[in-house]
Amino acid sequence: MVLTGGLGGAGLRESAAALRAGRLSAQAYCEGLLDRIRERDPQVQAWAALDEGRALALAQACDVKRGAGAALGTLHGIPVGVKDIIDTADLPTQMGSPVFAGHQPVRNAPVVDRLLAAGAYVLGKTVTTEFAFLHPGKTRNPWHPAHTPGGSSSGSAAAVASGMVPAAIGTQTNGSVIRPAAFCGVVGFKPSFGLIPCAGALQFSATLDQMGVFTRSVADAAAFAAALAEYGSITAEIGDARSLPRIALLMNFPWNAAEPEAAAHLDAVREQLRRAGASVETLVLPADLHDAQRVHRTIMVYEGARQHAPRQARSRSAMSPVLNALIDEGLGISNADYVQALARSGAIHERALELFEHCDVVASLPAPGVAPARLDATGDPSFCTLWSLTGFPSITIPTGWSSGGLPFGLQLAARSGADDLLLRVAQWCEDAVAFSASPELL
Repeated sequence: MVLTGGLGGAGLRESAAALRAGRLSAQAYCEGLLDRIRERDPQVQAWAALDEGRALALAQACDVKRGAGAALGTLHGIPVGVKDIIDTADLPTQMGSPVFAGHQPVRNAPVVDRLLAAGAYVLGKTVTTEFAFLHPGKTRNPWHPAHTPGGSSSGSAAAVASGMVPAAIGTQTNGSVIRPAAFCGVVGFKPSFGLIPCAGALQFSATLDQMGVFTRSVADAAAFAAALAEYGSITAEIGDARSLPRIALLMNFPWNAAEPEAAAHLDAVREQLRRAGASVETLVLPADLHDAQRVHRTIMVYEGARQHAPRQARSRSAMSPVLNALIDEGLGISNADYVQALARSGAIHERALELFEHCDVVASLPAPGVAPARLDATGDPSFCTLWSLTGFPSITIPTGWSSGGLPFGLQLAARSGADDLLLRVAQWCEDAVAFSASPELL
C-alpha cells in the first residue's frame, strides 16, 4: 500500500528502524506527531486524554535509554494511541462515559505493559463510544467530518488515519476494530481470540471481547500485533506468500445486504485479485450458519447487561438511552436462552471451520457501505459478526474510494489460529490492489 507523506509519513516499522538506529530521535518524532495533532485534531477529535509534556518526557527517556547503550525493544520510541477503555496507570481511563469521569487506574492493563516492554509508549488515550457500545463519542471521520468514523474504537482508527500516530490499540465485541478501520481507510487487524489479553479493559462480553490493532499497512499490523500477542503466536515479519492465495468471496451475509456502490466496488476488487493470480471463488454462507447474528446478539446483550446492570442501578441517568435500552433488553433474556446460545456458538465455530477446507481466507466487505453521513450512530457492524462470534482472526485493508471520497475496505478472515496465513494473504492482496491515499482529500 502506497501512502502519501501527507498521511503521516513513515509507517510503524520504518519509524521504529530509524529510532533504533539513531537516525531519528524519539523526541523529534514525538514533536512532529504533536504538531500533526495540533493541526488535525481540532477537526477529527480523536483524543480523549493527551498530555504533551508527559509525552515529550517519555520520548526523551527513550533517547536517554538509547544513548546509554541499553538493549532496545522492537518498538523503541514508538508512540501509540490506546483506546480509552484500556487501563493506563499514568493517564485517566474514562470509558467514553460521565460515569467514569476522572477515573484513574492504579496499574496498566497487560497489553499496555507489553507495549512498554517492546520499547513503545502511550502517547494518549483515544476516544471510544460509551462503554465501547454504540453511543458515539466526539470523533469525526478524517476524510469527511460529517461522516462517522465508526466505532467503538473510533479515536484509534481516526488517529492512525490522520497520521497522528503510526499505530493504535482497539477492542472488538462485534465490529469495533474492523468497521472503524474500514471507514477511516486504514488496516485493522483482530487476531484470534485471546492472543492479545483483554484483562485490564472494560469488559462488555467475556465471551466475545477481543483486542485488535490499527496501522497503515499489513506489515505494520503484523509487527505491532506480534509485540502485543502471546509470545510466538504471531510472526512479526510476514515474508513472501508461499503460493498464490485461494480466496472464497462472500458478496453478502444472509442477515444484511451490501449497498450498490459497495457491491460494485467489491466486484472490481475481485477482478483485480484474479488478474494478479489469486483463485477467487464465490461463497454462499451455508444455511446452518444463518443464525450466527442472532446467537451473537443473545450472548452479547445477556453478558453486557449483567456486566453493566450494577452501574445502571447507580447511574442510569448518566447513561445514554441506547445503553440503557441494551441493559434492559439483556436483563430480560433468560439464563436458559443464554446457555442455549453458548452451545449453539460452539456448533457454529465448528461448522465455520469447514468454510476453509478449500480456501485460505474468506473475503467480504467489512460493512454494507462506506461510513454513513451521520454522527449520532457508528454504522452497521453486522458484516463482522461471524468472525467476532467464532473468534477467528480477521483483517481489513483499504481498497479504494467511493464517489463521495470515502474509503472502501476488504475484510479477510481465516480459521482460528491461522493468523500468520491471514497476514500473508492480506499483504498479498494489499500489494495487488495497490491502494493509494489521494492527496487532494487531505
